[in-house]
Amino acid sequence: MITLSVDAMGGDIGLDVTAPAAAAFLNKQSNARLIMVGDSTKIQAALTQANAPLDRIEIVHASEIVGMDEAPQHALKNKKDSSMRIAIQQVKDGKAQAAVSAGNTGALMATARFVLKTLSGIERPAIAKFMPAAQGHCTLMLDLGANVDCTPEQINQFAIMGNELYRALKPECTQPRIGLLNIGTEDIKGTETVKQTFQLMQTMPFNFIGNVEANHIFSNEVDVIVADGFIGNIVLKTIEGTVKFSSGIIRNEFKRNWLTRLSAIAALPVINGFKKDLDPRRYNGAIFLGLRGIVIKSHGGTDATGFAYALEEAYHEAQADSLTKIEQGIATQIATVTAVANEEQAA
Repeated sequence: MITLSVDAMGGDIGLDVTAPAAAAFLNKQSNARLIMVGDSTKIQAALTQANAPLDRIEIVHASEIVGMDEAPQHALKNKKDSSMRIAIQQVKDGKAQAAVSAGNTGALMATARFVLKTLSGIERPAIAKFMPAAQGHCTLMLDLGANVDCTPEQINQFAIMGNELYRALKPECTQPRIGLLNIGTEDIKGTETVKQTFQLMQTMPFNFIGNVEANHIFSNEVDVIVADGFIGNIVLKTIEGTVKFSSGIIRNEFKRNWLTRLSAIAALPVINGFKKDLDPRRYNGAIFLGLRGIVIKSHGGTDATGFAYALEEAYHEAQADSLTKIEQGIATQIATVTAVANEEQAA
């Protein structure tokens, strides 16, 4: 039985999203249970209204809520009984295998890092997300906003973590192709930090294929793409905006006149397939990598369908025992690099 803890009050909408999402998730996954954290009276009422299977839900009361615009350090210092913090504490205490929240990203990262701590050999956690790509492929990208300024060593650590997560969730891929996001594929391009990262990643035992450009995200040519959080977040928001813009253009074109409306009816299967493949709710749920516990961040403004997908992401990570595999893989990679460095120094 997989147990997930849920910040039931977090996000732009809170219980009106988390409660029906919990019901939908549990109705799909019969070997899962949830710990719903927040105002116990309100949670009970919302779950009852959503016809959730209450026999697989435990409610843990929390008296505080972290606001979406609240400063991370303020939330960490002054909201010790928040639904966000108590949900993460369930993972720390071993009562849940993963925590899910749609709350304030900064506060969630700060709280998760404080409560769970980072894995040995990792300086900073990173936000990672799987992106849809050609031919049914998925590309893992990190960091998507947790760390604005990064050293080459830290970006290299993101690559190590991404490599191990990809292997854990997709065991058929034993040697994921790792790419460094840059403005060109040539090794002479990019900032000094990117150039130094390139040189460092060339010495690593993982399958580094060199620099990649942003258009490679949607190709089938790379499995893991790493960047600092500043660049990664800009790329993520650009993708989200482009999908929304493109969908709007297509919708407006089909509504232009009676002929295009008739065309829309004929093209309905194609349109529905397009909407399904690019529905951002299907890819909701970013992973906080580098912590001693699994934490999934849902988009704050998502609906119940999107939050249910975030719960699915947490469920599959817990089921795959990804944290153990990531920790073991990181230890092996760091040991290999250290041994090589020691040999070079001795020579």
